[in-house]
Amino acid sequence: MEQKIERYAKLLQVGQIITSEMNLEALFPLIIQHTNDIMDTQASSIFLYDKKPNELWSLVSTDLKKNEIRIPATYGIAGWVFQNRAPTIVNDTSNDPRFDADVDEKTGFRTRNILCVPLINRQKECVGTLQALNKNTGNFTEEDVEMLSSISDYATIALENSRLYEELKSMNKAKERAIDHLSHELATPLALISATLAKISSGLSEAKITGLDRSVIIAQRNLNRLMRLQEEIDNIIREKSVEDRTKITKIIEEALHFIEYQNGLRRGKYSKVLDLLSDYLDSIYKVGEERAEKISVDELLQSVCDDARRAMGQREVEIVQDFEKGVSIIANRSALEKVCSGILRNAIENTPDQGRIEVTAKTEGDQMVIRFRDFGTGITAENQRLVFTGFFHTQDTNYYSTKAPYDFNAGGSGADLLRAKVFSERYGFEIDFESTRCSYIPEDIDECPGRISLCQFIGNKSDCFASGTIFSLRIPLKKGVEKVF
Repeated sequence: MEQKIERYAKLLQVGQIITSEMNLEALFPLIIQHTNDIMDTQASSIFLYDKKPNELWSLVSTDLKKNEIRIPATYGIAGWVFQNRAPTIVNDTSNDPRFDADVDEKTGFRTRNILCVPLINRQKECVGTLQALNKNTGNFTEEDVEMLSSISDYATIALENSRLYEELKSMNKAKERAIDHLSHELATPLALISATLAKISSGLSEAKITGLDRSVIIAQRNLNRLMRLQEEIDNIIREKSVEDRTKITKIIEEALHFIEYQNGLRRGKYSKVLDLLSDYLDSIYKVGEERAEKISVDELLQSVCDDARRAMGQREVEIVQDFEKGVSIIANRSALEKVCSGILRNAIENTPDQGRIEVTAKTEGDQMVIRFRDFGTGITAENQRLVFTGFFHTQDTNYYSTKAPYDFNAGGSGADLLRAKVFSERYGFEIDFESTRCSYIPEDIDECPGRISLCQFIGNKSDCFASGTIFSLRIPLKKGVEKVF
């Protein structure tokens, strides 16, 4: 009885400790440490479910390093517990056909017996498993099952809190990137408009044109106000003032009001600057006339690829094509061209020189599937959650803003991918992606030299083709009917 009381006292203490930790990497070893202590075991492990590849993954220590191990969600004892949502005891792993020794081989640990329980969250979903390995004295018992299940309740809460915390950090990071981007995007046109207004004022004076002075003064006053607001954005970014961040929405509203006001003042040759700005915005978000027409898929993609080759200039990126011939769809040509050209440009900007991009178009069942596959740097796991949020770019704004479109790591504003997602919802096709980050530059701050032959980590060109991203457009087709999207 005293031993039971002591174990439950430890359990309560462990619950307080692990549910207060938000960092996932710190949480893994914390749960393992306290599980071993309470369960009197040599080792413990946590496997979490990754839905997209249908795998269970765990952080483990091998060769004094932290590594991620992945197994199919139906694999081994952990897979069985995950699928059945029920605990299990295996006191002799050599006699259980479910046991797989691959993880032992990777970690160098020999598993003698296992107690494994599912991790069930508040929504009654199984999010992974918790295992206690090699009990120090005797076999695992039903009392051990009860204790490990209690630990798993705390562990699940802690892991869910950590996941929500990481998502919140990602959202904040995306917001900061958007603010940073908007600041840089505002600076150039504001300076251009300021210079143009000065020319207008001078031109009116020289030509002795009257009646417009007041309009120019009002415009200049509003422009000065916007320029001060743009400076405030930079200050907010640098100082990270929580209170001041509430001003960002107001700043954007002021910018929009200014553009609307200027549109009402446009006259003669001085309207050119605002026309150019307006045309640029239209090129990003508008598709022209909402009219569907019959489109040859291979001809349209050939045109998109040819345009990209011309636009990327001296870049040494091979674009390999494989289009199924004779397939037509009924679609909005402008929308499809914008989506395809935007994705291809992003692929080129993320592929180093001497690299390759594959563009394919095939019918698969009742769908036309267009794929853009680059063998570039790939997207980090954190950034993959942000791809379709808008203003997505993986580099620091000061770094990518100095580059031209199609340059390596040009980055851009991310409007292409946001537009692709918006159009997919508007026209009823699907867009998805999968990406593998280059293992030699796993974080955003790690830089690729931009040319395969300059990479210090690889021996030959083919070694660079283990990473990259695939964007897929899936356009529904019905037999005998041309589908409008």
